[in-house]
Amino acid sequence: MLVNMTILVDTPLWPAHGRLWSHLISDRNLDELHAFAERTDIPRRAFDLDHYDVPEEAIGRLVAAGARPVSGGELTRALIASGLRVRAKDRPDAH
Repeated sequence: MLVNMTILVDTPLWPAHGRLWSHLISDRNLDELHAFAERTDIPRRAFDLDHYDVPEEAIGRLVAAGARPVSGGELTRALIASGLRVRAKDRPDAH
């Protein structure tokens, strides 16, 4: 059975390093997310436990490659529903 997976990217709202950033996730598994990121030239160093941080200027390229643009709330709900969400308090570097 073929499972249809979706890559989602939210609206770039997060300022850092002189630009705005978005989050890129899979609604099913991290292997798919990593493969998509590699195909779209998003470096592995941009991965943060359950998502990639991507700069605003990459959004057009990601959408053209098949990512679905969503709001931050929709992205968060999809990540939680996927079971892949890593909460801030569960991070390995949390005190």
